[in-house]
Amino acid sequence: MEQRQLGHSGLRVSRLALGTMTWGLDVTADDAAEQLTTFHDAGGTLIDTADVYQDGHAEEILGDLLTHHIPRDEIILATKAAARRKPGPFGGGASRGALLAALDESLRRLGTDHIDLWQLQAWDPSVPLDETLAALDTAVTTGRVRYTGIANYTGWQTATAAAHQNHHPTRTPLISTQVEYSLLERGIEREVVPATAHHGLGILAWAPLGRGVLTGKYRNATPPDSRGATTHLAGYVDHHRTERAARIVQALLTAAEGLNTTPAHVALAWVRDRPGITAPILGARTTPQLKTALTTEDLTLPPAIRAALDDISAPQHTYPETQ
Repeated sequence: MEQRQLGHSGLRVSRLALGTMTWGLDVTADDAAEQLTTFHDAGGTLIDTADVYQDGHAEEILGDLLTHHIPRDEIILATKAAARRKPGPFGGGASRGALLAALDESLRRLGTDHIDLWQLQAWDPSVPLDETLAALDTAVTTGRVRYTGIANYTGWQTATAAAHQNHHPTRTPLISTQVEYSLLERGIEREVVPATAHHGLGILAWAPLGRGVLTGKYRNATPPDSRGATTHLAGYVDHHRTERAARIVQALLTAAEGLNTTPAHVALAWVRDRPGITAPILGARTTPQLKTALTTEDLTLPPAIRAALDDISAPQHTYPETQ
């Protein structure tokens, strides 16, 4: 698999990443082992998790796999903190105490002495930004973290945090942001993408298949074995089941037929090769789904098809972006 630089850093990661949001929920430990092996065998290196996924259980599953199945030094390990997990002063949020406590817990669950990419999962308006970002500096200088990033920040939040860190000689630079991005969700193009380009951050795109809608499987009904049929993820999927989405899915079907491939392949290749994107994050429910997604590595969209998809999915830009 092709490797890419993550932002303006020396860290190289695979241009497809493996996500673990449903490990320990819809994906069992045995299934997770099969997924990780499949991803590793395909040349994938970047694995993304978070301390809130199943209250830390996803990290525990991944830590066990990196101890017994895949060598730790062959994986770029990314995790996240700053989302509340439990009550109490150190139960979450972006205070210095909560962040560093969360980091130590993640290291324990993952069975490692360092995180390759540690990301702030959410902006915390109740904590001074300098305090939050100083915790990242401490994490790096103490050797517990190699690189730092953010996730789900708005454009102004991204620019503010990056300006604070990336243009000061004594601070640890941010190298990435993780945000939702797909043919159905292009809002980051308004301000987040320009901010990352200006400050040198790479983009990791979650839900690149529109939470599953861009596969085309929800066109006529909800498959009983899909995430959209579960009580805990139905709303997550239904968020993108709109008339606009139906038009985009139809365009994908037409493109896929012409390329002799699937709508999912076309949608994933579109995200992977968009400006500023380092890697889409794959959140497969089954190993066969993951194997299918990984074959996108062989697909490059023709300019005419890319342009058509750009046009039908274009977000509505208004003042001041249009000036």
